[in-house]
Amino acid sequence: MFRRFDFKLIFSLTILIVAISSISGYLNFRMQKDRLVEAMVLGADQLSRSITSATWHAMLDDDRKAAYEMMRLIAEKQGVDRIRMFNREGRLVFSTDVHERDGINSTSSEVCLSCHSSAPIVARPAVESRVRYGLSPEGVKTLNIVTPIHNEPSCSNASCHAHVATTKVLGILDVSLRLDPVEQQTRAVTLQTILLTVIAVIIGAAFVILFTRRFVATPIREVIQGTKALSEMKLDRPIQVRRRSQELDELVDSINRMRERLKLAVDDLNEMQQTLESKVVERTEQLRAAHRKLLQADRLASLGQLAASVAHEINNPISGVLNLSILLERLMAGGGFPPGREAEFRKYLGQISSETTRVGRIVTDLLAFSRRSKPQRIPGDLNKLVRSTLRLVGHKLQLMNAETALELQEDLPLVECDPSQIQQVILNLILNGAQAMNPKGGGQLTVRTRLLPDGENVELCVRDTGEGIATENLSKIFDPFFTTKPEGKGVGLGLAVLYGIVKAHDGEIEVASQRNEGASFTVTLPLKAKTGPVGEKEVHVHAGSVRPV
Repeated sequence: MFRRFDFKLIFSLTILIVAISSISGYLNFRMQKDRLVEAMVLGADQLSRSITSATWHAMLDDDRKAAYEMMRLIAEKQGVDRIRMFNREGRLVFSTDVHERDGINSTSSEVCLSCHSSAPIVARPAVESRVRYGLSPEGVKTLNIVTPIHNEPSCSNASCHAHVATTKVLGILDVSLRLDPVEQQTRAVTLQTILLTVIAVIIGAAFVILFTRRFVATPIREVIQGTKALSEMKLDRPIQVRRRSQELDELVDSINRMRERLKLAVDDLNEMQQTLESKVVERTEQLRAAHRKLLQADRLASLGQLAASVAHEINNPISGVLNLSILLERLMAGGGFPPGREAEFRKYLGQISSETTRVGRIVTDLLAFSRRSKPQRIPGDLNKLVRSTLRLVGHKLQLMNAETALELQEDLPLVECDPSQIQQVILNLILNGAQAMNPKGGGQLTVRTRLLPDGENVELCVRDTGEGIATENLSKIFDPFFTTKPEGKGVGLGLAVLYGIVKAHDGEIEVASQRNEGASFTVTLPLKAKTGPVGEKEVHVHAGSVRPV
């Protein structure tokens, strides 16, 4: 609340109104008080001159009793405290206060200072110098005015008590008026001033509050609501202010223009986003197609490596079948079975059946591996895939002097996977392991499968006893087109494709290697698919997770 603009404005203007009203009230109070004092001084001067004039004839006749009686009558009037008369020597010759005794005042007394305050002595002092304030014997504040009694020609030429003409002042008349009425009026003026100031402050504050809330706070609140709607991207609702001013009109127009431009920019961005999304979808489909082609290319490359060994593998049983069939044909040259050789015939026929079955199995495995099937997730037997792959490459491994050792967990659960792609992974790992042992003249290739302790993942490990992988190459073996093989022996896509397949199955692959002792590739696959089908995911082929030993 205290940080709100309308509160600060109301508070500031109210303080300003209070200050102006207080100063104005104080000045008005001082002015009225000064006028009251001036009026009382003027009245006291007129009263003093009136007393002097009223007693002139009595003093001229030297009838002091009549003059004093007249002054007593005047002193009894309301507002008059006392009247005193001093002769020219400063002696008190008369006072309406019966408790005051006659005596001589010095020229430094309050009564004499009006004329004797400076040199030379002032015979006709101004009214301001003749006025003084004091306390009566009763402790009441009084206004005292001194009026000199001048030696007029009528006095200096009189026969009764003639004065020398050179004497200018015969005495002074000191009139004391009570200030009670003035103080009462002053209090009344004070209360009136305070009341008027409070009323002025209340009216001014009320006007400030009404004006600020009506013409400042409400429009600002409406502008804030409009900007909040703008920040929430509600660009179809323009800002509208009911009680407007020139400044607010300019502000609202600027915000509305900004809103319109922002709306156009957002529309352009949405259009660009839709275009970009369509292009991303198009490029994604192209990448998926390229990835499928890459998988198929790697599969064909593997088939190329298997061609010679598979042909030799097929040639052996076919040659045996051919020889057996020739032998049987010779035995039946006489038109029938030779007597007593039925068991030999059955043996030859069994060998023919066994060899043709062997050929059929090899061809079936080869066709299953080379077939370009649609990516899918089905329960697959990892052990069966390992055995089937080894049948394909068995002859090639024999030619490379690679002995295989299987450590397959028999009760291994089925894995939700694409069997064709997982078989490609197994094939790549086995062939890479056999090739790694080739410089050493062969070695042992161990294939192990097991269920991990968490019960949710299976592990496939292919370990060879070859030369191992150089430490500086461990972080690059999964990069596309990276190979350490001689030119013409490989293009560096096998492990990159392998990594992509494993990642597409939400799996992990780790490499452990020790120079001249061999390397092991460990593939971890979840039993249950965590995401959609393999073909619906985009897999980026890059360097995989490696762990050197």
